[in-house]
Amino acid sequence: MTSANSGTETAAAKTANTANSANTPAAAIELDPFVSDLGAETARLREAGPLAAVVLPGGVPVWAVTHHAEARQLLTDPRLVKDINVWGAWQRGEIPPDWPLIGLANPGRSMLTVDGADHRRLRTLVAQALTPRRVEEMRERITELTTALLESVTEQADKGGELDLKAVFAYPLPMFVVADLLGIAKTQLPRLKELFEKFFSTQTPPDEVLATLTELAAMMTATVAAKRANPGDDLTSALILASEDGDHLTDQEIVSTLQLLVAAGHETTISLIVNAVVNLSTHPEQRERVLSGESDWTSVIEETLRYSPPTSHVLIRFATEDVEVGDKTLPAGEALIVSYAAIGHDEQVHGPTATAFDITRPTAARHISFGHGPHVCPGAALSRLEAAVALPALYARFPHLDLAVPTTELRNKPVVTQNDLFELPVRLGD
Repeated sequence: MTSANSGTETAAAKTANTANSANTPAAAIELDPFVSDLGAETARLREAGPLAAVVLPGGVPVWAVTHHAEARQLLTDPRLVKDINVWGAWQRGEIPPDWPLIGLANPGRSMLTVDGADHRRLRTLVAQALTPRRVEEMRERITELTTALLESVTEQADKGGELDLKAVFAYPLPMFVVADLLGIAKTQLPRLKELFEKFFSTQTPPDEVLATLTELAAMMTATVAAKRANPGDDLTSALILASEDGDHLTDQEIVSTLQLLVAAGHETTISLIVNAVVNLSTHPEQRERVLSGESDWTSVIEETLRYSPPTSHVLIRFATEDVEVGDKTLPAGEALIVSYAAIGHDEQVHGPTATAFDITRPTAARHISFGHGPHVCPGAALSRLEAAVALPALYARFPHLDLAVPTTELRNKPVVTQNDLFELPVRLGD
């Protein structure tokens, strides 16, 4: 990657210097920016845990929690906060504003990025808008969208019945759902797709990082302005109206919340659907169990969330003081990521077969792939609902659906936070 100004140090060069600092243990695991072998990387993190020293793409040293019990502990520990100003590397100017992952470390004021009373306030106001009833009311619309997309799947397949299922089904369904939920114009979806790909990617050029963040904020700001002028039956309008003892969300808080909900609301569900299809295709005996009714779709969804969670790593929390984790110490001022891919394979929770996919596993639902504690994902119920509608309908229509390529040809996108494939080539079957 090159800087827009060749006379200045690039983001990669600046952060590479950080990786060589005294704060980085010699045995630190460098996360592959291209995610070329997530399984092997996950195993290394598990072996190094429960607190592993890692280096994020761009040379940024952080720590990762990789075991279930310790993750639950740290996700509820008040000494771990979301305030980036606690981060020593940020204070020292070692993290440049054009670092590709800066949007995930400092994404603006929302319930994802504040703690304590501020977090409770924002969570309460958002909960008034994103109610269980509102989520359940989306079921009929999700069913309609699923049916319409499946009608077009066969038409888009080639003569051999092959197509990219992610492009024609797993991607558009969550995007249409989140657009309906938030009241975002469908005409904005193609550009949102491009912007969020840049937002999550480790390969976004430094000169495009700030521009991407600025354009995303501008699109959400325009949505809020439109809903203030013409409220509708959507979540954005509900966020504007939400009130607690006369307190309302500010426009900036609503904008940050919308960005959070769009990002989490589509990426998580895309990967959940894609990963479930991959898992069932590579375990045909378990696919037969669920298609015969011997196992249910909830088991497929929960085991997929555990075994191959949509979110590989969540960025970032910061230690306000030294925190003991096992026989190691997370030093004050250091950053912590939560490695859900490794946490889901914890043998202490899921037994000696934790690295295997098994929809009969009794502990599957004990995963914490949507988080734990005060910052648990607010969109978890919606993501589960979409998968619970989409997967049974997909296999009812195409019971012989299978991968069209060997798993070795499936390519992960260069996104260290998401377990996300470029495409999902499938054969629809007879």
